[in-house]
Amino acid sequence: MKEWTREERYRELRQPEEILDLYRRNQASPYRQRYHVQPMTGLSSDPNGFALHKGVWHLCYQWCPWGAVHGLKYWYHVTSPDLVHWENAGIGLKPDCFYDNRGVHSGSAISKGDDLVFFYTGNHRDDDWVRTPYTCAAVLGADGRPVKIPKPLFGPRDDYSEHQRDPKVVWNEETGKYYIFIGAQTLDLCGCVLVYESSELLSGWRFAGQLKVPGYERFGGMWECPYIVNISGQDVLIFSPQYTKLPGRGESTNHNVYLIGQMDYRTLTFTPQGPYRHLDYGFDFYAAQGAANVGDPDKAILIAWIGLPDNHYPTAEEDWEGSMSLPRELRVKNGRLVQTPVAAVRELRQAEIGPGADLPESCEIELSVPEGDFDLALFTRPDGTGGMTLHYDAESRVCHIDRTGLEKRFNEQVGEALDMPLEHPLGALSIFIDRSSCEIFANDGEATFTTHVYPTGEERGCRVSAGAGIRIWPLAASVTDKFVL
Repeated sequence: MKEWTREERYRELRQPEEILDLYRRNQASPYRQRYHVQPMTGLSSDPNGFALHKGVWHLCYQWCPWGAVHGLKYWYHVTSPDLVHWENAGIGLKPDCFYDNRGVHSGSAISKGDDLVFFYTGNHRDDDWVRTPYTCAAVLGADGRPVKIPKPLFGPRDDYSEHQRDPKVVWNEETGKYYIFIGAQTLDLCGCVLVYESSELLSGWRFAGQLKVPGYERFGGMWECPYIVNISGQDVLIFSPQYTKLPGRGESTNHNVYLIGQMDYRTLTFTPQGPYRHLDYGFDFYAAQGAANVGDPDKAILIAWIGLPDNHYPTAEEDWEGSMSLPRELRVKNGRLVQTPVAAVRELRQAEIGPGADLPESCEIELSVPEGDFDLALFTRPDGTGGMTLHYDAESRVCHIDRTGLEKRFNEQVGEALDMPLEHPLGALSIFIDRSSCEIFANDGEATFTTHVYPTGEERGCRVSAGAGIRIWPLAASVTDKFVL
């Protein structure tokens, strides 16, 4: 893999022609997704600025245009009428001022009246490469591009480490205030969330305090991408703890978890009603962000980065990597989150194919699972061997998923086999395959498992236990990958 210098990673994009050849090369990759948002060139990471505004869904993603490398970050902007058909809208935010001279880092958005307001972390570094994070804002202009507010809303606090980022803005009806949740790290290197409050979106912000989460005072070394949402009267806290290993997660030190409980905005206390749970049990799922202005009190809409901060993938050799997950509807049922793909995805179904046919590059699979142990293998070779395997142990109610049988192996040092535990016996699986990803939904969204996969042209088979019912639909392309800056 290419070794990047700091100058190469932090080079400013000045003219479209600088990446046009890279765009053409990236387009030729057999692993370009057909119905998932992905980088136009280079690398995509965290989803940002996700909101519904005047009937249009807006989404940005962290973007480094030069290759599969984390460097100078932009926000790239895409839009959709239905969360499935996405179009490139061009650069949303670029690092072009003092406060974000080394990157426009992650954040959120919220719609208010005629305005769609974006909140982001400006990553400033001085000549000695010392970081100062600023919380900044921008407003969607008449031309469809965000216009920055000249000054930051506020700067960092010196009683926390330099890791203060990822502003998520929410409105609380009870207090009549807006709140910004900032992922942060204490001076003794513990993850936490800082809370700011204001009665106005673009002025009057003051530090309200550190979010109290009883029992989680020393849980991980940094909490990225905090998000609080109320679903059917229950509060859900979602965040990404870093710099820690968690039981059953191999060697990974980056995770995405959630707590269900009660949020008290007056005391800034989130009281969990049970243990943390993994938002997704797969290898590659991180920095999940919920959409603002969903308009339904009984659900939230979530999207995540299919990837992890310290991992790299086979397409790095082609100078690109990354993808967004399918947008998911979140509901609370029996004290747990239930996640299902947004309904419009099923509009992409084409004519159903027989179970003996090769797996299409992009498809949806529905499986009804008989009682007892169960086995499934995807992307097997012509002789039926290899592939990514799922073994369900009925006694323990655990799905064990192993991708060591794939020809293109990657991130082996982190781990290539993980468990997806279930609360109820496995009865159904919905699987969404695209050219370089696989998302598994068990028992109508009781648990999910997301991973990158890079099958070769020979790895197109599927093997399933006797007695299982299986249906397969090829899925049409829904993401336009035009060159737009």
